[in-house]
Amino acid sequence: MTATQNATDRAAQSAVVSLDGVSQRYVTDSGDVVHALAETDLTIPEGEFICVVGPSGCGKTTLLKILAGFLEPTGGAAHYRGKQITGPAAARGVVFQQPNLYPWFTVRENVALGMRMRKVGKKQRTEKAQEYLELVGLGDSGDAKPYELSGGMQQRTQIARVLANETDVILMDEPFGALDAITRGRLQADLLSLQRAQHRTVFFITHDVDEAVFLGDRVLVMSARPGHVVLDQHVTLSADAGHMLGEEMRRLPEFIELREKVAGAIER
Repeated sequence: MTATQNATDRAAQSAVVSLDGVSQRYVTDSGDVVHALAETDLTIPEGEFICVVGPSGCGKTTLLKILAGFLEPTGGAAHYRGKQITGPAAARGVVFQQPNLYPWFTVRENVALGMRMRKVGKKQRTEKAQEYLELVGLGDSGDAKPYELSGGMQQRTQIARVLANETDVILMDEPFGALDAITRGRLQADLLSLQRAQHRTVFFITHDVDEAVFLGDRVLVMSARPGHVVLDQHVTLSADAGHMLGEEMRRLPEFIELREKVAGAIER
C-alpha cells in the first residue's frame, strides 16, 4: 500500500462521514435504468460546514439520503465514524426544505419529539426543548402551535428539534429555499452562529451559490447526471472574514472571487 493510500485510509477513519465509491442507479416505471450518481468518494471532518451545489437532478439529494440512511447505495458504501451506514440514526439529523412539524403538538412538543421517542423523561425533555428554543430565538413561542408561526419560525423550530436531539451531523436539504430574502438572510446568519458555537458537522444542499460560499467551510459542485464532484473548494477567506456576517462578508474581494469560481464550475 502506498503512502498516499495510507493517508487516505487514515483520513477516512478519522472522518465523521465518508463515502467510498458510492454510486446510485435506479429503474424507472418504464424499465429504464437511470445512472443518478457516479462513483463518489468524500471525507467530511468533524465540525466542517460543507455546502453542495449543482444543477437539478445532479444527485445532491441522493447523496443526502444515503448519508441519512434513507437510501442504500447501489455501489460503494457510506460510513459514519468508521461504521457503515445501514439506516437512519439519531446521530444524523435531517432538516428538510419544508418544515415537517406536527400541527397537533405545540412548538415545544415538536422540538421534544425525538427525545420522547427515545423515552427521555418528560421534565428533562421539556427543559432541553426550551433550551434549544431559546437558542434559535423562539423561547417565547413554546406553547404556540406550528400553524401560528411564520415560515421562518417554523424552520427555526425544525432546526431546534434536530439540535435538541444533540445530533452529531446535521443534513440540510435546501432548508431556506422557500423563504423570503430577509428571513433567509437572518436564518443563514443564525445557522452559521450556531454551527460555530456548537462545532456541529453540517452537510447543506442549496441552489444558491452566494449562500454556499457564505455558509460553507467547503463547497462541492456537482455535475449533471450522472452526478459527480467537479469542484471541491475549501473556502479560505481572510482571517477576519471567518468572524463576519451578512453584507460585510459578501463585499470582500475574496468572497466575490470564490462565488464566481463556483458559479463557473456549475456552468461548465
